[in-house]
Amino acid sequence: MSNYKKIYDEKIIKSLKDEFKYSSVMEVPKLEKIVINMGCGDGAHDQKYIDAAVKDIETITGQKAVVTRARKSIAGFKLREGQAIGVKVTLRGEKMYDFMEKLIKVSLPRVRDFRGVSKTAFDGKGNYTLGIKEQLIFPEIEYDNVLKVRGMDIVFVTTAKTNEEAMALLKAFGMPFRN
Repeated sequence: MSNYKKIYDEKIIKSLKDEFKYSSVMEVPKLEKIVINMGCGDGAHDQKYIDAAVKDIETITGQKAVVTRARKSIAGFKLREGQAIGVKVTLRGEKMYDFMEKLIKVSLPRVRDFRGVSKTAFDGKGNYTLGIKEQLIFPEIEYDNVLKVRGMDIVFVTTAKTNEEAMALLKAFGMPFRN
């Protein structure tokens, strides 16, 4: 069993139940899934960029990635419907907790001039989006093998009803929010 899952079951549920005065344990917000998305605009014209992004994201998450495709043609971006434009992975269960632990304890501290993550990136429904500027902060990625440095979005989907509940949940996991 993952370390973060154990922490959630033993400590976080109790502390959130006390903090928000929930009557039932089922009301306590929990992490549902983590979606990692990497956009590759240049992949629309060259397949090797998409393949490199797939390799990077699969190395980071340890799970098979899905190639996302354009839904509409947009002439201004030289895009045709069905062209590959990105890569995404949805993590749930054990892998989700493992990834979150690695992100918080190893990867985020490796960011240059890191002062914490933004408190304003909640969507109003209890989900949090974190933007990362380069995939090199993950220890599995070797600098010499990177075709192109690119960022990614990491979305934490929770069952929380409000931003405050989601913030308390992520803080309990040790998410380093900016002061």
